[in-house]
Amino acid sequence: MASIFAYVVHKDGAVDDSAAELLSAARKIDPDEEPVAITAGFGSDLDSVCETLQRSYREIWKISNEAFAYPNAELVRKALIKVLPPGSIVLVPHNHLGIDLSPGLSVKTNTPFVSDVLDIEGREGSWLKVVRQEFGGQISAHVMCDVSCGAVINIRPGAFKYLEASSGNGTIVDKSVEIGPISSGRRYLHTIVAESGDVDISKQPVLVSIGRGIQEQDNVAMAEELADALGAVVSCSRPVVDAKWMDKSRQVGTSGKTVKPKVYIACGISGAFQHLAGLKGSPFIIAINKNPKAPIFQVADVGVVADLLEFLPILTEKIREARCVSAK
Repeated sequence: MASIFAYVVHKDGAVDDSAAELLSAARKIDPDEEPVAITAGFGSDLDSVCETLQRSYREIWKISNEAFAYPNAELVRKALIKVLPPGSIVLVPHNHLGIDLSPGLSVKTNTPFVSDVLDIEGREGSWLKVVRQEFGGQISAHVMCDVSCGAVINIRPGAFKYLEASSGNGTIVDKSVEIGPISSGRRYLHTIVAESGDVDISKQPVLVSIGRGIQEQDNVAMAEELADALGAVVSCSRPVVDAKWMDKSRQVGTSGKTVKPKVYIACGISGAFQHLAGLKGSPFIIAINKNPKAPIFQVADVGVVADLLEFLPILTEKIREARCVSAK
């Protein structure tokens, strides 16, 4: 029986992009072992999710119960405890649900817990070497985790290569009966939808996103000029919204919007997981930051170490020149 499991989250019948990232992380733990996907839900949405996962995972454990109609970490934890075999390594996305779910699951299964993992460097016997960040991303910590009795590991969204679905035909195994009656001390009330604002950043193919490194409100114009040259839209991280330099509707991250652009230009953004969790679909990330140790460089496809305020005008000018040449 497989010992590596990936808990897959979904919404409205659509599989979250983290499912492909968990698969990538599992293969770094053991390239010879096929992980099992576990997902919980109810109704036709859950059926659709399982059918999608068949293209990527050899085996999918389905947990269907009306109680899972809305994600509830307390209920998911109770369900996983009942179906997971001893010694399981459970991979969970480091998002709202994962942060709520994983610590308690670790306690209940009496296994180690490692949060916000952005790389897996290999396995030596019962020891797994992972990389996570400390002190707001200023230090990359290499952690040795004893997985001989299992483990619960939270994977940072966007940190692992997005694996495209294959043409496989995985087996769906219904584990619903094993759960039995299940209840929670909390219940879902309603969802408060954020205001859309003047532009819907979630539908833009190219985003120029600014962070604390922009320094002051007057400098936002530099990002707007770059976005104009690219035919893009400006988005931002939370510090920019907190400073009231941009509207909340432009914020990317766990407390902002989830975006799925083809190209994401991160300008003066450190790369905390709260921000990266808002990036889906494995965009091509270009990071510009004067701190060469900024966490954003860990996930960027192209990294530029430069003073943002000096570099952006030059980049904008070069892009405009290139577009003029191509138009002739």
